[in-house]
Amino acid sequence: MLREFVEMNHYLFAREAKDWEEAILMSCKSLEADGTVGSNYGQDIVECVRKYGPYIVIMPNVAMPHSQEGAVGVNKTAIGFMKLEKPVSFDPEDPEKDARLFFTLASCNPEQHLNNMMRLSEMLMNEELVTELLEAKGPDDLLKLQEKYLDGKNE
Repeated sequence: MLREFVEMNHYLFAREAKDWEEAILMSCKSLEADGTVGSNYGQDIVECVRKYGPYIVIMPNVAMPHSQEGAVGVNKTAIGFMKLEKPVSFDPEDPEKDARLFFTLASCNPEQHLNNMMRLSEMLMNEELVTELLEAKGPDDLLKLQEKYLDGKNE
């Protein structure tokens, strides 16, 4: 999966985002660049988080931005990766809702999306891999982590 982020150019490494809204918009940029999603998709996710709360923060340091409602402008099924050096807070009262790793989901094919979700959840269950992703500096690091942890697991 990490190799796919690099091959598809679906990644972004950045120092920081001004706030969680900007982080979500930034996390969609690599998917927008090749037409996987339209330019409205990031704003749709922001609106969903405003409406439903920080449902996209699935564990400390990890957010999975996606739209809850029939997202318009999703043209392909894919995941984009973004890593921030400085965390953004989705809830100032709860540090568990800070995030630095963003896996942005776009889905228009339910079967492919389910497969992506299974592969992603398996990857995120590996605490060592998540720790090393937090230290990654660029696409070369993603490729090294792919080799170290995921090659040979039907990736």
